[in-house]
Amino acid sequence: MKISDRLKSESPCFSFEFFPPKSDAGVQLLFETLRELQPLDPGFVSVTYGAGGSTRQRTLELVTAIKKETGIEAMAHLTCVGHSRQELVALVDRFADAGIENLLALRGDVPPGGLPSVDDGLAHGSELTALIRERRPQMCIGGACYPEGHLESETRDSDLRNLRKKVAAGSDFLVTQLFFDNAFYFHFVERARALGIHAPVLPGIMPITNFEQIDRFTRMCGATIPTRLRLELERRKDDPEAILELGVAHATLQCAELLRMGAPGIHFYTLNRSRASRMICSALKSAGF
Repeated sequence: MKISDRLKSESPCFSFEFFPPKSDAGVQLLFETLRELQPLDPGFVSVTYGAGGSTRQRTLELVTAIKKETGIEAMAHLTCVGHSRQELVALVDRFADAGIENLLALRGDVPPGGLPSVDDGLAHGSELTALIRERRPQMCIGGACYPEGHLESETRDSDLRNLRKKVAAGSDFLVTQLFFDNAFYFHFVERARALGIHAPVLPGIMPITNFEQIDRFTRMCGATIPTRLRLELERRKDDPEAILELGVAHATLQCAELLRMGAPGIHFYTLNRSRASRMICSALKSAGF
């Protein structure tokens, strides 16, 4: 099933992102998590891809196994950093030949130690999108977008112009970076539509379950935590259960507003844990979403 078709449904699409575990025990735990999520009828799950292909084989194995063993649609992430064009063509063929219909095309982050330079490599997600579209025209391609602007963009307007290139290259839908203030999402979508970007924009939500962790993530990606929420988190930083309860409450309200205002669904960044996402998704479904 192509995710672009699922996003056309009148019912919201709830999806969940995972990263490939490093051990067999971690893989077993991941499938237990997926079984816990199955009653919520996920629209799809996605599996990340390490910089330079460091989790290449596990990503392919996981998306294939998820589709086969759970019946849940699975999307593989693919990053171009550290790969030659020839390698990327071979990877796209491998995913397609394995029955994977959906790819999230990303540039990818360069790790702190850097990666060796690659001849005939690609520099942008839009170039990878164009390569996939040319090589496998039937593939459903997702792309990343940034409601608060990409850290490397000079301005939010220049970031949107780059996004327009990505969609023109073949992106069927977009998934946002995490955010905690819905005003960023609504303003971003309004500006994107005005610029002629009409692909569905699926909001990415990361439930807060650990204060230090979310503080580190937001610094890395350029997202901001609203002042009032940050103060409430700091008050509870020594109480993990209180942090979880606050994080779930904030994300539930956030998701409900997004869906009421027309978002096509919610993409949960799970960090391979299902408890918070299950609580939020269950609350939304019980509220009629």
